[in-house]
Parts: sequence; C-alpha cells; structure tokens
Amino acid sequence: MSESKHNKNSDVAAAGLPSGDNADAQLRRTGINPERLSVVKLGRRSHLTGVPSWLWRLGSGLLLWSLALLFHSPLAQLSPYLQAAIKLVIGLIILIAACEILVSATERLAARFQWNHYIAGTLAEILSTTPELVVIAFVIPVSPITAFTISVVTIYNNALVFSLYSYFLPKDKVGKFLMPAPITEAGSQILIGGGAMGLIIGLVMLTLNSAPESKNSFSATDLIFISVILLVIFAVYIYKLLTSYAREEAEVRENLSMSEKDIEQRLELVYENVKPSSFWTIALLFVLGIFGAFIGGYEISGFASTMIRDLDINPILTALILALFAGLSEYVILWQSHRKGEYGIALANAFGGITQVMFLVLPFTLLWIALYQGFLNPAHPELPLEFSTANIFLLLFLFPTFYTLSSLLEEDHTLGVLDTTIMTGIFLFLIVLLVSYGGVPA
Repeated sequence: MSESKHNKNSDVAAAGLPSGDNADAQLRRTGINPERLSVVKLGRRSHLTGVPSWLWRLGSGLLLWSLALLFHSPLAQLSPYLQAAIKLVIGLIILIAACEILVSATERLAARFQWNHYIAGTLAEILSTTPELVVIAFVIPVSPITAFTISVVTIYNNALVFSLYSYFLPKDKVGKFLMPAPITEAGSQILIGGGAMGLIIGLVMLTLNSAPESKNSFSATDLIFISVILLVIFAVYIYKLLTSYAREEAEVRENLSMSEKDIEQRLELVYENVKPSSFWTIALLFVLGIFGAFIGGYEISGFASTMIRDLDINPILTALILALFAGLSEYVILWQSHRKGEYGIALANAFGGITQVMFLVLPFTLLWIALYQGFLNPAHPELPLEFSTANIFLLLFLFPTFYTLSSLLEEDHTLGVLDTTIMTGIFLFLIVLLVSYGGVPA
C-alpha cells in the first residue's frame, strides 16, 4: 500500500513534466495536454547557500556610484561623453541587480503564502518592469517625446526578442515547441487588442493632423483617457490569465484525484529552490530592489540626457538605443532562465515583455507625461505631444506587428524560420523607415 502511494505521489509530482509518464497518459485520456503544463521551479538552487550573485552586483554598483559622488569634481573635468558612459555602466549594474532582487522577493513572498507558480510568475514579471518605469520617469523631464518613443519602441524590441527566442527553443519530434495555453488564448487576444488600439489611435492622429485647423497634439486629458483604457484592458487580461491558470490546475487535480498531500508536493516542486525567508527579510528585499531601481534609473537618465541634448542624432535612433538599455534587465532574466532549462519561465518573460510594455509601461508613461504637462511643467518645449509622423508610424505599425504575431501563434507552437524572418523583416522595415524619415535631429 505504501509503495503504491509512493508511486502515485511520484507521478502526481511529475505531472506535466517529461518524467511523469503515467500521469501524462491519464491526463491525455481526459483531454488535457500535459505538454502545456509548466510546473516550473522558481528561484535558483545556487541562492540556497552562500551569498546570492545579485547582492555582489548590487554592492559593486553602489560602490561605484558612491565613488562617483565622492570624486564628482575630478569626474566633472572629463568629457561629457565619458561621464555619460560611466553613468550608463553604473546604472546598468545597479538596475540588473535591482530587477533580480525584486523577482527574488516576489518568489519568497509567494513561497510563504504558497501561491501557485502561475500567480508567482505573473507577479514577478510585472515587477520586472520596475527598472523600465524608473528610467522612463527620469527621462520625461528631459524629453517627454523621447520617453514616449522609448516605451513604444521597447514593444517592438521585445516582439523581436520573443520571435528570435521562440525559434531557438528545443523542439519536439515534429519540430515544434508547444506554447503554454495562456499565451495562445488570452495572449493572442491581448495582441489583437493591442494592435487594434494602436491602429485606432494612429488613424485618429493621422486624420486630425491632415487638417491644419484641427487638433494636432495630445492634451493631458487625452493621455489620461488612453492610459486608463489600456490599464483596464491589462487588469482584465491578468484576471483572465490567473482564472484560466486556476481552472487548469483544478482540472489537473480532479483528473488525478490529488489529495492535499499531493497538492502540497506539487507546490514543493515549485519552491524547492526558493530560500525560506521572514516577512522582514522579504520587506527589506523589496525596499532594496526599489532603491536600486531608483538609483540605477537616475544614472541611466544622466546618460540619456547627454544623448538627447549633446548628440546631434535622430531622436528615433536615440530612443531605440535607450530602449535597449532600459529593457536589458528583462533580457538578462530571459537568458538566465533559458540557461537553467526553465523554458516556461523564459518564454513567459519574453511574451510578457510585449504585453506588459504595451498595457503597463506605455500607459504609465502617458500618465506621467500628463501629470508633467498638466501640473509640473506645462511650458516644456516638447509639450504637448504632437501628432508627428514618427508618433503616427510608431502607433500604426503596432497593428501589423501584433496581427502578424498573433496569426503566427494560431497553431499553438513557437515560430519557425519563416515566421521569425517575417517578424524580423517587419521590425527592421519600421526602424529603418523611422530612422530615415520619421524624425529630425534634436
């Protein structure tokens, strides 16, 4: 009897994993595809013992930041470009570490409350955008147009990263890697919605801009209205994502007749690499992560100021470069997850980079610009945001980008070589067009 129970527990614990052959067969008989069940392990085993790597990186970054403050006068004698490069390096070191700290704090909080890996992963992905929000918040006082462009260009950057990464995922015997159900269901819907929003706003801007006597810029009220709609869509998307996950988990538990002990065993799989922590430790990590994001964002904003004010280059190209740096922390998490074989986490992070920037980072940017435009500095030379050619192109191109991506995901698998080539072509076409004709040097 005990042996039978042990075997059952082993199968249940492995449900949805390659080793769970018996449980997989049982799930398939009830219409559940176990290849879609991502029982992922959060955290890193190396963090269970010794000093975590992110603490060393944060300490190094803060030390460099302190030295830069201490030797401010000698550094001021250097060329502005060298000063900007120093700020960029310090900011990136601190930002990447801060992002890892926030994710680690989220995992530890989830382990204490025994949240399932779906909720923990979703919350960690949302918090991973904190460094981008901080960078944009510091760039807005310097150049609201560049901040807006950074947020939109980041969407295209992340769409390209998702396309390239999904192509390199390990494939099954027919050359495909099944996407998790939330990406092919709610994810496809959010892509269609994002493309439609970009198309509608872009067409309205284009129409109003065609008549000189008509409205040709965003008021603070316009920005708030657009932001609220995007945030509401994002909230409903998260709700559907989590309820779909909960329904899937309930079906798995029911079909496998899982006991409380079995359920606990599956949760132990998720958090076996997460170090148990007190509430005070978790709170300290959150404070440390937010502090690091603030300092890192401030340093990168210094680099951004030099690029915007001193370099006579196309503002679209400037925003593209800054967007790459702002999103670097997410790309590091993607690489680390892939290297550990945690393809589900890496894929969710890559896809979340598209949806969260569109429906969280972009509305945050618009809200902050509205606040700055309405109360803090209405006389800023770049306010209000005009219906420029670059802005119209950036929003209109969201539709073909998102529509193509959602269409390529209809067969529920990762992108092939042709799919990835198409997405790369769209991205390059947009960037070359905007860099060539979409803006003028600042």
